[in-house]
Amino acid sequence: MPNRKAARPDDEPTIVGAGSQTLMRGLDLIEALIDEQLSVAELAERLGLNKSTTYRLAAALTDRGYLAATPRAGYRLGPKLLALGSAAQEQVDIIQIARPVLEDLAARTEDTVHLGVLDADQALYLDKVAGRRRVVVSSRVGDRHPLTSTGLGKALMLDHDAGYWKGRLAVEQGSTARIWTTWHGRMADYVQQGRAFDLEENEDRIRCIAAPVRDVRNRIVAAISVSSAAHYMDDARMATLSADVMAAAAQISQALGNDSRLVARR
Repeated sequence: MPNRKAARPDDEPTIVGAGSQTLMRGLDLIEALIDEQLSVAELAERLGLNKSTTYRLAAALTDRGYLAATPRAGYRLGPKLLALGSAAQEQVDIIQIARPVLEDLAARTEDTVHLGVLDADQALYLDKVAGRRRVVVSSRVGDRHPLTSTGLGKALMLDHDAGYWKGRLAVEQGSTARIWTTWHGRMADYVQQGRAFDLEENEDRIRCIAAPVRDVRNRIVAAISVSSAAHYMDDARMATLSADVMAAAAQISQALGNDSRLVARR
């Protein structure tokens, strides 16, 4: 079978640091095992590394679950990659399922619509549909934003307990008793209403309404939001628009297998 990567000798000059070079070699090693199991000697030859370096990389990746070793057969891809691949596939599916709903919501509201997920205690923005208004919302796909100051972030943690809320507030904003009492009251109200607001907390003069997206087990797996300039988002419009945002989130949830009738019976 032809090599996927050109051989790279151990002493090849590099413009990256030693840590980055080790990371790239580890990724090369993983990619070499996509189609077949290989021994240390075969991997070393494939990657242009010496056997001791190859063994150390393979052993480290095995310890983390990215590889698995089979006696006499060599190394193969490990269970951690299966879990990561499954998570990546779920995110791709959510984007594909949600996109028509986001486009429809953006067209009806004329405002910017986002889709995001909870990732490493931050809101990771997966998709964005710009609105028709001359309003600049400074967000990009791939951006990460704080949970406690964004509508999307608040919607993503509506099912979390107060301890988690308090911990994120302390990390992201600092938390006095007064700040916590006010913020906790707002979050409790958002839980009751099934949606969350950003009242110019993340970006000056930008307000947002967000609602969670739930999977077949009724777990929050994503959230969507509608954002616009504050003068387009007075209290009355936010109240009215909340129903539209929640309906759009429910539509995506249903496409993911969530059935509100069954949830109500549990």
